[in-house]
Amino acid sequence: MALIFTNWWSCYIPKRIIIIFLCTSAIIVSYADRSNMAIAIVYMTKEFNWNHTIQGYVSSAFFFGYLTTQIIGGVLTDKFGGRKVLSIAAATWTLFTLLTPISARINIYCLILCRICLGVGEGATYPCVNSLISKWFPPEEQSRAVSVVCVSHFIGMVITMPISNLLGSSQFGWESIFWVSAIVGSIWSIIWYFYGRSDPKEYPGISKEELEWILKNKSTVSSEDNFRNYQSGSREYIMINDDDNRVPKNENDKLLPKNQISSRPHYVHKIPWKLLFSRREVWAILLCEFFCSWGFFILLNWLPIFYYEYFHVDIHLIGIYTALPYLSYTIMGSIVGYICDYAIHQLRFHVLTVRKSAIIIASLGISIHLLLVTYLAKTSLEGLLMMTIGFALYSFKVSSFMVSHLDIAPKYAGVICGIRNTFGMVPAFFGVALTGWILEVTANDWSIIWCMCSLFNIIGAAIYLACAGGEVIID
Repeated sequence: MALIFTNWWSCYIPKRIIIIFLCTSAIIVSYADRSNMAIAIVYMTKEFNWNHTIQGYVSSAFFFGYLTTQIIGGVLTDKFGGRKVLSIAAATWTLFTLLTPISARINIYCLILCRICLGVGEGATYPCVNSLISKWFPPEEQSRAVSVVCVSHFIGMVITMPISNLLGSSQFGWESIFWVSAIVGSIWSIIWYFYGRSDPKEYPGISKEELEWILKNKSTVSSEDNFRNYQSGSREYIMINDDDNRVPKNENDKLLPKNQISSRPHYVHKIPWKLLFSRREVWAILLCEFFCSWGFFILLNWLPIFYYEYFHVDIHLIGIYTALPYLSYTIMGSIVGYICDYAIHQLRFHVLTVRKSAIIIASLGISIHLLLVTYLAKTSLEGLLMMTIGFALYSFKVSSFMVSHLDIAPKYAGVICGIRNTFGMVPAFFGVALTGWILEVTANDWSIIWCMCSLFNIIGAAIYLACAGGEVIID
């Protein structure tokens, strides 16, 4: 069954398509709410006369809050389901997006506090979505589902950058950037309340065919027949028995054959923390995220200012200049997921081979082009072209370490994703703030910034290549 499967004669739309659409929309809205500051801060700096150091504090404050709810968001989602957790997260980030202009007018400390609270709300979103994917999609479709979600945050930035630029230059001022974002977030929250579900077995109206497709393939993901395509260096496989295995099952469960899955939604009741942190495959994901996030979040927050100050791009065009590299990432990233799924399940490449190839292309692609922008680009158009090509190649990372947690421990996808994002927030918080300080003390020497980002991308890729795994090791 393909990812998009419909019985046209019955007008049936697969429920997992509805879920992935809503999850993708959640990422788009959340990233729009966080990245709109990258454009708004250009206007706010002109009004409030902020230096680079203050800009760094404002931009990095979000990540301090974002870091605090990564792990707990994944744990709560795996235990209680994604519907409730994502609803609360969306309500939180929407509220503080709305309060951003008010807090900025009060003083800089209120603004920083508001950005921290915005990060707290958004922190649970990504691990929550990854947990939903692990429950809603069979292994054959997970790379595509994850790649769609991973590129969706760039869709959010592609949309929000030019719109924020337009709103900031309008008669309504930069405040309208946050008002519009809050309205969109409120609309999404209402839709999710009515159509979002944590588990396919909970969704009313789901077809028997679709439910069997999702559950049957999950029950056989770690079977001996499938180990050919999920091969790394080791065949060690660990089963975790949840406490609920000792709870008496209802009569329907007793009648089920052993090779079938209970119709009840299954949530994780016991997290094997020690085991997770003892596996090199998990550490490969965490450390790769740590080093790669340094450059990613500096680009996310400082790229508009780089265009404005280094290439002297007109303030009305900054949104377009910033959006184009993200657009190339979005287009290429959407294709990459299908390429990797095809290589694994049709061409029979080992999962690990595909994941490692993807991280090599991503890390070298962005690093080389950042250096080209630093030392070769003389005009804004040359810089834009090199940055756009670099981002297109950078999109290959969505099918590398960003999906590995589904390969090695699908049952704990939300938890591992939360831990991974927590590791990524540490360099995001310090790196974004440090960038402002470096620019202040070096008289805007951007070459130091981009060389540092390139180095960290290479280090992250090297660690992943040395330690990554490609088969289920914890279930």
